[in-house]
Amino acid sequence: MTTISTTPPSWLAAKRKAARALNTEVWLMRGLILLSGAFLVTFVLLPLYELIRRSMENRQGEFVGLENYLQYFSTPALAQSFANSLYISAMSTLITVTLAFVFAYALTRTCMPFKNVLRTLALLPIFAPSLLHGIAFIYLFGNQGIFTNGVFNFLLRLIGGYDIRAVPPLPFEIQFNINLYKEPTGIILAEVFYLFPHVLLILMVALSLADARLYEAATALRASRWRTFLTVTLPGARYGIISACFVAFTLVITDFGIPKVIGDGVSVLATDIYKQVIGQQNFFMGSTVSVLLLTPTIIGFAIDRFAQRRQVAMLSARAVPYQPKPNPTLDRLMLAFCILVVLAILLVIGTALIASVVNVWPYRLELSGRHYDFSKVAGGGLDAYWNSLRMAGLTAVFGTIIVFVSAYMIEKGRGLGKTRAALYFLSTLPVALPGLVLGLAYIFFFNRPANPLYFLYGTMPILVLSTIVHFYTVSFFTATTALKQMDREFEAVSASLAVPFYRTFWRVTVPVSLPAILEIGIYYFVNALTTVSAVIFLYSANLKLASIMIVNMDDAGDTAPAAAMSMLLFFTGIGVRLLYELVTRGLKQRTQVWRQR
Repeated sequence: MTTISTTPPSWLAAKRKAARALNTEVWLMRGLILLSGAFLVTFVLLPLYELIRRSMENRQGEFVGLENYLQYFSTPALAQSFANSLYISAMSTLITVTLAFVFAYALTRTCMPFKNVLRTLALLPIFAPSLLHGIAFIYLFGNQGIFTNGVFNFLLRLIGGYDIRAVPPLPFEIQFNINLYKEPTGIILAEVFYLFPHVLLILMVALSLADARLYEAATALRASRWRTFLTVTLPGARYGIISACFVAFTLVITDFGIPKVIGDGVSVLATDIYKQVIGQQNFFMGSTVSVLLLTPTIIGFAIDRFAQRRQVAMLSARAVPYQPKPNPTLDRLMLAFCILVVLAILLVIGTALIASVVNVWPYRLELSGRHYDFSKVAGGGLDAYWNSLRMAGLTAVFGTIIVFVSAYMIEKGRGLGKTRAALYFLSTLPVALPGLVLGLAYIFFFNRPANPLYFLYGTMPILVLSTIVHFYTVSFFTATTALKQMDREFEAVSASLAVPFYRTFWRVTVPVSLPAILEIGIYYFVNALTTVSAVIFLYSANLKLASIMIVNMDDAGDTAPAAAMSMLLFFTGIGVRLLYELVTRGLKQRTQVWRQR
């Protein structure tokens, strides 16, 4: 009697096992995609919806439609804030983009010396909170400022310790008053210094790539340098200029630190939100102002995204990289311009440093470290500084993980095509959300006992999460740019070999993308260390931060200790960056050997 075996052949069993593994892997990937979506919906969309809903209610929680908006614009002082915000943002953007474009042009299109040094010094303000620039301008142009009372008088007192009343009038004195507290000029100038490194980074990238053949053709056609600049250089960098304008406008109109410090006589939307919420406890009018603040940034974001879609590649496979040629006259002019800009930046930072180490400004200018004793001033002391370090570290770690995994799921994931496209849009949305708007939205959404996430309110996790979301988009673009450089064949080969996607992710994607991952981490750390607007509404009395401490000290009139804390954050940011470069150098070399030939 013949026995028929019911056991499938080994190859069939292996095939079924592989199919089950693939099915499990697909469901796991879809689960991670949906988890990324849940994060964005919970921490971006739902708080934003709650904010907009509250802006249409009165103090009793009754729906009033657009009544709050009509009341806002019918109040002359409040309506003036909207006009001031637009004016200050437009002027700051125009000045900053112009100066940064010339500086970036000098770094990328000339043969001037000392490029690396000048670039490094120009990027220093990126490590400082915006509050530092406001404080520095008080010491430069305030009632007792260096330029207000005379530069030479200040230098004499600084060097010789003279009293201001004992210094005789000098025949040649640099002295002028910009009416810092009553005119927008001071805010605009301070914003220019704050914006400059952010805009410079964008324009350096825009001007770093060019096709030399276009310039050779312009030379062959006997076009003048000016005409070549207008017809070749500017069109080639136009999309970078548009992005720089969007970034600058958004940063200014949403900035809270500088207007808070020096803009008492010039109200803007950001400070209006703070006054409505903190000063008057009028959360509903605060939400109305927040929506108004949100509108220009979303419009600017839409314009920037439209321009980016029209962008075409400026370099083809046949392109010849542009190499600047020596031009002694132009090189000297650009060097002089860059030195003046760097000296101005060092003047602002140096002024804040001097203010933090002299005894009593401007009467006793002997060196003293008493302003660094934060136990004697309001704000939380050194505990606030350590809280900031802790928050920055947690933000860097968890923010990097969340952003990179989400970017990988959206860019390399399989299935749920429409869902991934929607998540990509949601990932770009936080860049248009001002920090104050986000913080107020979190109050409305999380400070409700009915919310399952109510336990997060007033804790360190809510500060970390709000900061992650606030700086999410830039980190997301960094991650997707790195992932797009990797061919999809990596995932295809792994799938054909039945290698799980998470193993490919850990052993291939992460090592290849390590430079981008590390940059995301340091970006999160530095910004979390100095942010004010994203956490000003969310910190608790037992969980103060250094950046908030600066605001509280400034409110209390302790300007010198506020300058000291600003400088402490500034040097901490630089120190962490240097430590990061030292620690990660060997790690990058071990994981990036494949890049070397």
